[in-house]
Amino acid sequence: MSKLKNITVLMGGPSEEREVSLRSGAAVAQALKEAGYNVTPVTVDGQQVNLPPGADLTFVCLHGTFGEDGQLQRILAKSGVPFTGSNEATSRNCFDKVVTKSIFIDNGLPTPRSQLVANAKELTLPLPIAVKPPCQGSSVGVSLVFNAEDVKPAIDEALKYGERALVEMFIKGRELTISILDDKALPVIEIRPKHGFYDYKNKYTSGATEYICPAPLDAETAKRVQHVALQAHQALGCGVYSRVDVILADDGQPYLLEINTVPGMTATSLLPKAAKAEGMTFPQLCSKIAEDTYSTFK
Repeated sequence: MSKLKNITVLMGGPSEEREVSLRSGAAVAQALKEAGYNVTPVTVDGQQVNLPPGADLTFVCLHGTFGEDGQLQRILAKSGVPFTGSNEATSRNCFDKVVTKSIFIDNGLPTPRSQLVANAKELTLPLPIAVKPPCQGSSVGVSLVFNAEDVKPAIDEALKYGERALVEMFIKGRELTISILDDKALPVIEIRPKHGFYDYKNKYTSGATEYICPAPLDAETAKRVQHVALQAHQALGCGVYSRVDVILADDGQPYLLEINTVPGMTATSLLPKAAKAEGMTFPQLCSKIAEDTYSTFK
């Protein structure tokens, strides 16, 4: 019988993804209550975190800067209370797409060729390209560039969020995401925006994107994609769960893009969709993450 009773759910935070985080936190808090836990929701404003006394576990629902980049994890580690997600170092490495890619490469994992630039003049990769800030989530500041006249505006947009822009070779293919739970890859989800690409607007506008789970892949391809996602999760040292974003090129080669250590957790988010395809309800998923995290700290 688990001794886990009192759970604090952290949400909000100072990032561009605050509103998404508030939705995740509210959904998780409700699901954990339904699962029978005593739940205390805490909205984080700025970078001050005040944990209520008596918590057995902190369930992290802060996305983006501060919540997902190791800063919050450092604070929580000092509290001595177990917390969901990944540790400080892994969170920091996964949040920085440049570091993530270097770890992929060091481990022989496939990822699009890239370069880091401070301005458009430094670009040497041929078009088409994807341009993104190294340290943002939810596709904030991301552009796809097919024409030369769009290179500078795209790089300037990414530079609003830092001193360098990450430029990747654009891989034509299918956009997939694979959730990892307890070192097991859940069913693959295919992401099909109805217009444009999977940017912030298409992520968070109801009906703008179609999600197919399980993705319509043959068994061998699905297994290959799940395997490379699990390898990425393990190479970065992620915790109980994560979500790995992949492009499946037209030639069948999967390319790793990034890892989300605090993926969205509303009932309609991608990790819960994948868990549902495995027969797991949202309260069961939240309870499993909480219980498995709690047991790993003991």
